[in-house]
Amino acid sequence: MEDFVNKLNEILWSPVMIYLCLGVGLLFSIVTRFLQVRHFKDMIALMFQGKSSDAGVSSFQALSLALSGRVGTGNIAGTATAIAFGGPGAVFWMWAIAFIGASSAFVESTLAQIYKVKQDGQYRGGPAYYIEKGTGWKWYAVLFALSAILAVGLLMPGIQANSIAAGLNNAFDMSPTVTGIILVLLLGTIIFGGVKRIATVAQYVVPFMALGYILLSIIIVAMNITELPHVMALIFKSALGFDQAFGGILGMAISWGVKRGIYSNEAGQGTGAHAAAAAEVSHPAKQGLVQAFSVYVDTLLVCSATAFMILFTGMYNTQAPDGSYIVNNLGDVEPGPAYTQAAIETVFPGFGAGFVAVALFFFAFTTIMAYYYIAETNIAYLTRGRDSRLPMFLLKVGILGATFYGSVKTAGLAWALGDVGLGIMVWLNIIAIVILAKPALKALKDYEEQKKQGKDPVFNPVNLGIKNADYWVNDFKRDEEQVS
Repeated sequence: MEDFVNKLNEILWSPVMIYLCLGVGLLFSIVTRFLQVRHFKDMIALMFQGKSSDAGVSSFQALSLALSGRVGTGNIAGTATAIAFGGPGAVFWMWAIAFIGASSAFVESTLAQIYKVKQDGQYRGGPAYYIEKGTGWKWYAVLFALSAILAVGLLMPGIQANSIAAGLNNAFDMSPTVTGIILVLLLGTIIFGGVKRIATVAQYVVPFMALGYILLSIIIVAMNITELPHVMALIFKSALGFDQAFGGILGMAISWGVKRGIYSNEAGQGTGAHAAAAAEVSHPAKQGLVQAFSVYVDTLLVCSATAFMILFTGMYNTQAPDGSYIVNNLGDVEPGPAYTQAAIETVFPGFGAGFVAVALFFFAFTTIMAYYYIAETNIAYLTRGRDSRLPMFLLKVGILGATFYGSVKTAGLAWALGDVGLGIMVWLNIIAIVILAKPALKALKDYEEQKKQGKDPVFNPVNLGIKNADYWVNDFKRDEEQVS
């Protein structure tokens, strides 16, 4: 089973995929004149604007919901794995895909807002919706929806649950079975409460956990500050093939950095677009910019926090493709949370294992919550106009089962299955946003022109020649009056 899954991943994550993600991100960065730099101030200001309503959530709640999906085990275990197989240079490529990927996140999230619908009393949107409305290819939209349900509903929750179980077992000797039962009980309480409860939990938990984690990393870096020149030089030299020890795995650095970067920040994957569509805003570009900022938070802050703790303390191994060690500072330790735990232990003995276990619990648990919301949205797409209660119930049962299963299975198979799900979604979505980029670019230009005129931008798709943006034509004014 694991061999088959690994071979499938070799196809899905071939060099073509790696360079496609980099190329599309770079293309969008160029055509938007690097909006991720030009509109950085707007990204921060817009986070705290907008109100929630009966149908939608505020910009900050949507950001928190998206971050709950982005900030997960990939930030701890994924970053460690990238260093284990790609060397320190993989960190640079994680930064690179985050920087240029912010433009991809803007495009997909803006499209989600443009083509969102009001369905069963709440906003719904995402790749399946914008693929059908933007291209007219319903078969392609259905294919994405089915793939998303399979990936985030069944395959990817296991990765998060597995990391939680491994962290708690290492720190507190807690049985994976007990961890699985606890996760199922907590998750069931939240997901049976609907999107509002999910957004509310994310709004309070995500900022707290991210800030606490980053603060600890700053303390560890400060206590090892003399290593700063060496670590930064090592990252950049390894990333560009100039370091003697890591020069032979440059391709692995790029591959693992991009793969784990995309897994962590989800830029181009389409998952963040689901949360973006739920936001109550007056212009699609507003939430597009907010979602672009979430990529920065995820990779440039949280992933960097993990990478710096590991590299500044030297608590990592790096393997060559033939299985030999280029660096072996930890002995026979499986790549993942143990690297971060060992790093923290060097500064705070007796604290690292417990802290990482707790951080992983919050990071990964909120990601599973976000996965449920994404899968729910795609079921809502497939069941429009029909009774969705049974499919929604089956989804809840399925994701709870996947969470428990992931808690007790080996990490290798869990990660491999998750990579399959992620790979399918990225392939389908990245092609779609390239085809559909024009409406998002029109929305960005319209936003910028209205800002220059001193206005609070309000979206009118008819004036821009954008078709099938039915919500903005038929329902926006009425909803705006209710919110105000």
